[in-house]
Amino acid sequence: MINKKLIENGKVVIVFHEATTGLAYDLRDYLLKNGVEKLLFISHPLLYLKENFKKTSRYEFYKKGKLIKTHNAFHWALPEMFLYIKDCFYSIFWCLKMGGNFDYYFGIGNLNAFSGYVLKLFGKVDKVIYYVIDYVPERFNNGLVNSIYHRIEKICAEKSNWTWNLSPRMIEGRSKKWGKSFPNQMVVPHGVNFNRIKRLRITEINKNEILYMGTLLEKQGIQLVIQALTIVKKKIPEIKLTIIGKGPYERELKKLVDKLGVQNHVEFLGYIEDHKSVENRIAKAAITIALYDKKRDQFTYYADPGKIKNYLGAGIPVIMTDIPYVAKQVEKAKCGFIISYNKLDLAKLLIKYFTDINLMKTYRQNAVTFAKNYDWDLVFDRGFGELKKTLS
Repeated sequence: MINKKLIENGKVVIVFHEATTGLAYDLRDYLLKNGVEKLLFISHPLLYLKENFKKTSRYEFYKKGKLIKTHNAFHWALPEMFLYIKDCFYSIFWCLKMGGNFDYYFGIGNLNAFSGYVLKLFGKVDKVIYYVIDYVPERFNNGLVNSIYHRIEKICAEKSNWTWNLSPRMIEGRSKKWGKSFPNQMVVPHGVNFNRIKRLRITEINKNEILYMGTLLEKQGIQLVIQALTIVKKKIPEIKLTIIGKGPYERELKKLVDKLGVQNHVEFLGYIEDHKSVENRIAKAAITIALYDKKRDQFTYYADPGKIKNYLGAGIPVIMTDIPYVAKQVEKAKCGFIISYNKLDLAKLLIKYFTDINLMKTYRQNAVTFAKNYDWDLVFDRGFGELKKTLS
């Protein structure tokens, strides 16, 4: 555990943009069980999913570990850029509205960290932690919007007391873009709720199941698995792909399933809101996928995708392309495989894996060993430990 004096009886704000439950909720739960006195938890809709335009900003307010108040803001029907400006306004307004000052402000994403910087100028916040979950040099196709985005990102990295980056590549990419180093940069990677997942014995799993969990986007490479099924099913007739999630590419994936005639081998479960249920569903699979397409994906090179730790935390090995920073670590630990973005290579690996029970057993055991070190409590313990060093 961390030195509790750092946050015990502290007053903390977390602000983030939400598509699904994830990192922000894990940080919230960690802080609550480590004794913060007050916690303001602000969520804004992440608008890359069209259905999120129907949602609104909201907050939860906790005191001494108990939920005291929840509030949903008025739903504004505005263009996307104005909605993000609205989010900054609500973050600042709600913090100012709460009595007293805050010791720590966690801004997950640059717009939210920028709101924290403004609050710090007002004297409402003492310390700002900029938690970077997405970094990419070309964030937007529009040059002006991209320039504004990175100017804000630069201010946050300069003015925040600390910057928590999901991977070292974020630090390197930022330094390369601006030709300088930034102060108090730390790596606090994605974790997993290791201790709450109900892992299964190999005799209890679906031994012919491939699983994907996440947003359905073209860059995620789910279509490659569907194409590979036409080959794999000839050797393994019981092969099945289970897809958890929703997204803009869902319709195209279903069309591809119909076109290739693999309807009996693919199941779409849709979005499962309860993350615990998702974790335990992952544990039933035999292998998982994170096949990022380099031609369509600029984000993942710098990121630390949460799905990979969720897969491994459930004791399930993963097949990846060599794009995320963690890929080489996973391959070295022999709990996952790196392949090229090619359906023949994927089909060969799947056939080898499903027909070698000893390989499956070994990689399952290694997945548990690897993931254990990324339990969220350990990840945040290390993060706050590094933070504490800068205060001493």
